[in-house]
Amino acid sequence: MLKRTIEISSQPTHLSMRHGQITLSRDGEPIGSVPCEDVGTVVVDHPQTTYTHAVLRDIVAQGGTVVICGHDHQPAGVLIPLGSHCQIVQRTREQIEATLPTRKRIWQQLIQGKISEASRVLEGLDSGKRLRALVRQVRSGDPTNVEARAAKLFWQSWLPNEVAFRRDHDGDDFNGLLNYGYAIIRALISRAIVSAGYAPAIGIHHHHRGNPFCLSDDLIEPLRPLVDGCVRGLFLAGHFEINRNTKTRLLGLLNLTTELGGEHGPLNVVVHRYVNQFGACLRGETKTLDYPKRATPWN
Repeated sequence: MLKRTIEISSQPTHLSMRHGQITLSRDGEPIGSVPCEDVGTVVVDHPQTTYTHAVLRDIVAQGGTVVICGHDHQPAGVLIPLGSHCQIVQRTREQIEATLPTRKRIWQQLIQGKISEASRVLEGLDSGKRLRALVRQVRSGDPTNVEARAAKLFWQSWLPNEVAFRRDHDGDDFNGLLNYGYAIIRALISRAIVSAGYAPAIGIHHHHRGNPFCLSDDLIEPLRPLVDGCVRGLFLAGHFEINRNTKTRLLGLLNLTTELGGEHGPLNVVVHRYVNQFGACLRGETKTLDYPKRATPWN
């Protein structure tokens, strides 16, 4: 089922529940409603937004996520379901007991996918060809850190030569747009992980003790180029700042038509098949991990 995204950024809005519907109102007057079960993500950016406990409770009960943005308009926190999967204990055990060779093989495929999709973003450029050549150099666990070499090459060519850009998590507007897009995709993946009964804190490569989304940060890797390509397209179209228009374009990635295993569908649906395939790899049922790919070329 295609889940809807609600973004609150332009005006103060109050969210409450009424007869299974999320009701939005301003100054005490209703302005709209949507069935709670149809909502996948609620992004709250306006600082005067208010909500009842019931609306937050019911959104997560239906498997949705709530993304809270800070003063810089970047996502500052995510409310996700804890999950009610009937095999959650078994799924967590699968993560903990996964062998090192299995984890290294999965990481290899994630990085190969990331570099391959990055080459598609730069299709037609010499750097795109060089990125495709690097895919074949990624070994199990990526011991020679081909990922870092590919990242350096990618960001050097991501924008036209006359534009000075350096990837920085706390950098300029381009970085802000990238960070916003990554956070939205990360929240989507976290929701799918929990829905499948896995623990987002237990990664196969990322393992920082203070990161509750290590697995999300593993599985997002081949999906990052979806954001990179979108932000690059915004720049080429003359959009350089975080505003309502650019955020709407990035949120649109949740409904982007993607392909996985020969089947097409919106990203917010296909990502669940992606996580389930990751689980099959953990259990040794398959050695191949596919990932959602943009169904059409960037150019």
